Formats: sequence, structure tokens, C-alpha cells
Amino acid sequence: MKPAASIVFFTTASGAGYGMLAWLGVLAAFGALPGAAMFGIIALLVAAALFTAGLLSSTVHLGHPERAWRALSQWRSSWLSREGVAALVTYIPAGLLGLLWLLDGRPSATLAIVSAAMAVVTVLCTAMIYASLKTVRQWHNRFVPVFYLLAALFSGALCLAAVAAFFDGTAAWRLALLGLLAGAAALAVKFAYWHFIDTSTSASTMASATGLGHLGKVRSFEAPHTEENYLLKEFAFRIARKHAAKLRVYALVGAFALPGILLLGVLISVLPPLALPVAAIFGMLGLFLERWLFFAEATHTVALYYGRAV
Repeated sequence: MKPAASIVFFTTASGAGYGMLAWLGVLAAFGALPGAAMFGIIALLVAAALFTAGLLSSTVHLGHPERAWRALSQWRSSWLSREGVAALVTYIPAGLLGLLWLLDGRPSATLAIVSAAMAVVTVLCTAMIYASLKTVRQWHNRFVPVFYLLAALFSGALCLAAVAAFFDGTAAWRLALLGLLAGAAALAVKFAYWHFIDTSTSASTMASATGLGHLGKVRSFEAPHTEENYLLKEFAFRIARKHAAKLRVYALVGAFALPGILLLGVLISVLPPLALPVAAIFGMLGLFLERWLFFAEATHTVALYYGRAV
């Protein structure tokens, strides 16, 4: 699939924002965050800024962004619609959480848990937009929603730790540990995902796609077009295997290795807590590349009609 910059930014930025909100809600409910109300307000604002920027960027990919609201009415059957509804609902408990935190000087445990739960639900809805597509082998598998959630928790922990580094060293250390654990889990799932898409094959073939399998072996006699058309450009985007392998290494280094080293340095007191904002920057940049690859390595079944493997 041709990677769209707006969608790559949307899934990465909103994932980090909702990941921040999830950690913020759970830790606030158990009193495991810095006591300063200003920390909670700033952290909520950063989280809201990330997922709001992501949601707004997703409308850029639409032919008519002004009609985006209509998608909300299809929540019974569409994961895209469910995501939109969940995203809007999340603003309610998150907004009330921030307001009461500001007025009372401490968070509401109930609103914190509800906000965290809605953040997780929204991320899973985003992941299911892709995982539910049977026509894209690289997306229609159990690894996609699991990785989306773990990546959100990882990037969210990185961003929340970066904010905490300016307030409370103990809380920053705790968040660095959570980030390291979430990152290790996300990395393990990513390796499993790559192994799956590299070793599995599509259940669809040119014979099944054309419905001509009963006549014998089906192959393309002649290309249907003299040049690339819209379907090939958008749904049969191809990236050379050698380039994909190289970009995977870059993504692993940027998203996991460098942040992991910095997190570990903070945990063993070799590096100061102010190394955490740097870890967050590296992690976000690496995840942008990882998400670009997620789209670039996927091929729609429609490519079979043009003689291309999926």
C-alpha cells in the first residue's frame, strides 16, 4: 500500500497521545505520579495535543474532509466509525479529569481509569481498521492490534517520562522502567509480525481472484495497462526487499535500540532524567519509520489481477 504521510503521522502521533493518557490514568488512579497538579495538567495537554493533531491529520487523507463527520454514523459495522466515536467520547472523561485536577489539585481516580480505558479502546479501534481487512494479508493477522497497543503504550511511556523528567526524578525513573518493559514487549511482537509476513503466503491466487481456476493454471498473458494506474500506485505499492530490510534495521535502532539505551542509562543512574526527552524524540522518529514500513510492505489482493504477488 502506498504510505500516506497524513496516515503515518496520525497512527503514530495519536498512538503516543492515547498511550500517554492510558499511563496517566492508571498511574494517577493509584497515586504513582508527581503530586504537583501542574504536572498532570501539562501531561494531559501534551497527550491531547498529540492525539488531536493525529486525528486532524487523518482528515487530510480524505477527498472531502468536511464530510468526515458522516463516518460516525456507521459505528455498527465500521471500525473507522467506531474509532471516530471512541476518539470523541475520550475527550469527555479526559477533559473532566484535567478540569478537576486543576481545581482540586488532585486527580479523580474514577475519571482517570475511564480516560485510560477509552484511550485503549480508541487505539484498538484504529488497529482493527487495518486488521479487519481480509484483502491485505500483511494486516489481517493477530499481531497488528497487539503491536498497535504495545507501540502506543511504549511511545506514551516515553513521552510521559519526558514530561516527568522536569518534575520528579522518582516518577521519571518509574516511567522509564515502564517504557523499557513496554518497548521490549513491542519489539518481540514486531519481530513475530515480520516473521509472519515473510514466511506466510496469501490464501488468494490469480486463479481464485479471477475465478478461472477450474480451467487450469491461470497466468497473465499481457499487462492490462501500458503504464501504472491508480490501483497499482495505491494498492500494489512495492518496496525492494533489500530496501525494506535496511529500513527495518533503521526503524529498530531508532524506535527501540536508542531509546532503550537511554532508558536503561537513566534506570542505572548513568544518565540524568533529562535524557528521557531525547529518548522520546528518538522513539517517535523510529516509530514513524516503522509505521511507514507497515504500509509500504502491505499489498492488496487486487494486485493479483495484474500478475503481482501478494
